[in-house]
Amino acid sequence: MNEAPRDTARRTPLYLKVAADLRTAITAGEYGSGARLPAEDELAHRYGVSRGTVRQALTALRTDGLITSRRGTRRVVLGGGPAGAAGVAELRSFTRWARSLGREPGGRTVAVDRGAADAEEAEQLRLEAGAPVRRVLRLRTLSGAPVMVERTTYPEAVGALVAAMPRDTVSYSEELARHGVLFTDAHHTIDLVAADADDAELLGCRAGEALLRERRRSTDPAGNPVEWSQDRYLPGTVAFTVHSTATSALGRRLGP
Repeated sequence: MNEAPRDTARRTPLYLKVAADLRTAITAGEYGSGARLPAEDELAHRYGVSRGTVRQALTALRTDGLITSRRGTRRVVLGGGPAGAAGVAELRSFTRWARSLGREPGGRTVAVDRGAADAEEAEQLRLEAGAPVRRVLRLRTLSGAPVMVERTTYPEAVGALVAAMPRDTVSYSEELARHGVLFTDAHHTIDLVAADADDAELLGCRAGEALLRERRRSTDPAGNPVEWSQDRYLPGTVAFTVHSTATSALGRRLGP
């Protein structure tokens, strides 16, 4: 059963304001690649907030792929990757990635359904089979052009928040952050898949055409899954970059 999302008005949390100010400073070059941000205590004093608020702000910047993630040390500003590339090692939302390219992100929610978790959803979200979930089908655009179809399953508590949002909400993750739901880590699997009838209609491609698929499970700071998503991109619209080391190798496996 589809549900019409409702408008919600929320005050912007302090940590998002701190994160926005630091993000502006980083993009303006005040803190260049390799530079260290001020210590948490210094930032807390500067903004008149608690260290906990500063840590939330730094988590948001880490989610953007702007800073390193080591706690207990001053965060280091990271350099960017190739233009148009989305770093898999950086948990950055579609909206933030698009804005980093100077493009205008867009989103149109096609359907929001309540259902029972199937075996795959239950495994990915660590739920009992048959537990209530919300499934969202959404079309994502770059500067008005369709580029990706997003199929996301949320646990009921998170999905209920999504269902209440307007259908033209650009960034679910930013709105969920206002409710205290943070996306801090993710596991990605990237492969090719044939476009189905829904993909073809929404993206304007041919059924059967090869699409780049990203399957992603995102978790919150406590390690609890908050979404299981399967995103299908038109060819030529996105490239993913991966940085690996001898102690953190790129995983490979056969099969779908």
